[in-house]
Amino acid sequence: MLARQTDQLRRLVDDLLDVARVTSGKIVLARRPTDVGELVRRCVATVAAGGSATHHGLTVDAASAWADVDEARVEQIVTNLVGNAVKYTPPGGQVRVTLGRVDGELRLRVADDGIGLAPDMCARVFDLFVQGDRGADRRQGGLGVGLTLVRRLAELHGGRVEAASDGVGRGATFAVWLPAIETPAAVGTPATAPPRVPAASLRLVIVEDHTDARRMLADLLSLSGHEVTEAGDGPAGIELIARVAPDVALIDVGLPGCTGYEVVERLRGLGTATLLVALTGYGQPEDRWRALNAGFDAHFVKPVDGDALVDMLSRLGAPSASRV
Repeated sequence: MLARQTDQLRRLVDDLLDVARVTSGKIVLARRPTDVGELVRRCVATVAAGGSATHHGLTVDAASAWADVDEARVEQIVTNLVGNAVKYTPPGGQVRVTLGRVDGELRLRVADDGIGLAPDMCARVFDLFVQGDRGADRRQGGLGVGLTLVRRLAELHGGRVEAASDGVGRGATFAVWLPAIETPAAVGTPATAPPRVPAASLRLVIVEDHTDARRMLADLLSLSGHEVTEAGDGPAGIELIARVAPDVALIDVGLPGCTGYEVVERLRGLGTATLLVALTGYGQPEDRWRALNAGFDAHFVKPVDGDALVDMLSRLGAPSASRV
C-alpha cells in the first residue's frame, strides 16, 4: 500500500515539476535522430507490463518512422497519452495506439472507446488542471497536468496536439504531430552488447549523509564484489578518503560539515589520485558542468542508476581500463 501511494505521489510531483520547467522555459531538449515507431512500441510494452492495462485491450501499430526528438520527452508524451486513455476507459474497453507518417509529419494517435468527452472539453482538455468527469469512480486520481505536459512537450519539438470525441460515452482520440525526418543512412542492425564480465574488486568510499541511501548503495556495490567503506558527512569523508586512498569515491554534493564541492577541493589539494564521482539530485547541463569544473571526474544524478554505476566501475576494474 505504501509503495502504491508513494509511486502515485512521485508521478504527481514529477508532472507538476515538468510543467513548471516547460512553462518557465527551463527544459532543454537533448534531440537526436530516433526511430519513434520503435520508441512507441517500447513504451506501450512497458505500460502493459506495469499492469495498469490488465483489464483492457491494448494494441499498438507503429511503423518505423524517424524524427529528431528527445527520446525521454517523447516517452513522456506516449506514456501520458496511453495512461490517460486507460484511466478514462472502463475495464473491458479497448485502447489503440498507432503511429505513421503523413505528409512529412509523424502522427501518433491514441484512441479509446471509453467515457469520451463533451464537445466543449475537446478544446480545453490540454489546459492546466482541466479534467474530464469520471463520475464517482476516482481511483485513478490525478491533477489534470498530464495532457498539458503532452502539449507543451510536443510544441517544444515543433509539433502540435489534437483531441476529438463523438461525445460522452463514445470514446476519445488524441493525436500528436511531430516533424518527420528521413531514415538516417547509417542505420543498420544494432550490434549485440557484450555480456557484462565481472571486473576486479575495487576499493570504494561512499560519502552520503542520508543513512538509508548510503546503506542501499553500499549493499549494491558490495554485492557487485567491491570493498566499500562509508562516511556520513564532509569532514569525515575527507579524512576517510585521505586515509584509505580508495580507487573510487562516490560523494554527495549536499553534505553537512562541508559541501561535496569543498570535499573535492580539499582532496585535490592533497594530491589524491582517487576517482571522484558526484552524486546529486540536480541533473541539468549546468549542474554537470559545475561538478566537473569543481574537480569531480564523473557526475551521477539521484536516484542513481545502479546498472550504469556498476557498468562504470566494471570498466574501471577491467585489466585494460585506464583512468579518466
